[in-house]
Amino acid sequence: MAKQQREQREPRELRDEREELDERVIDIKRVAKVIKGGRRFAFRTVVVVGDGQGRVGVGIGKARGVPDSIRKGTERARRSMRKYALSGTTIPHPVTARYGGAEVLLKPAAPGTGVIAGGGVRAVLEAAGVRDILTKSQGSNNLLNVAMATLTALEQLRSPEEMAAMRGKDINSVRPFWERRKPEAVTNE
Repeated sequence: MAKQQREQREPRELRDEREELDERVIDIKRVAKVIKGGRRFAFRTVVVVGDGQGRVGVGIGKARGVPDSIRKGTERARRSMRKYALSGTTIPHPVTARYGGAEVLLKPAAPGTGVIAGGGVRAVLEAAGVRDILTKSQGSNNLLNVAMATLTALEQLRSPEEMAAMRGKDINSVRPFWERRKPEAVTNE
């Protein structure tokens, strides 16, 4: 009954957008708060939401029950979604980022390579719509820190147009080699 009322209140565009987003729960941990009578247990979930076209967000939800914590994490991830610069199915240039003890290296890859990543890095990149990339995760393997390090790396990305303007070069000189346009051959007639 309450779900039907909620659906009636939401505009149709929001419901359609909600259906096309890629939601992934990447981590569920049981956490404890020490109180006078002992410990009070709850669950912390890390959720990644993306549209597959460059927008992605990570949310953390905490609640006494797992479904409530997943719902909270999903809502926070939707609110934190941001657009990141992609170059086709990969990223425009290599980038490294740290978050806490986790360090992530992202390198562009040629079409057909696939997502060479594990755990939290794979979830964030696939939700963002990256299909060809090479990655390396070093340091801490805490899934929350790895996912946040991946987001930090995505924030550092600049489009090829921005990079060319910053360096004062031609746009083809800053693109990956497989995306460079070949100059048209001059035919002698």
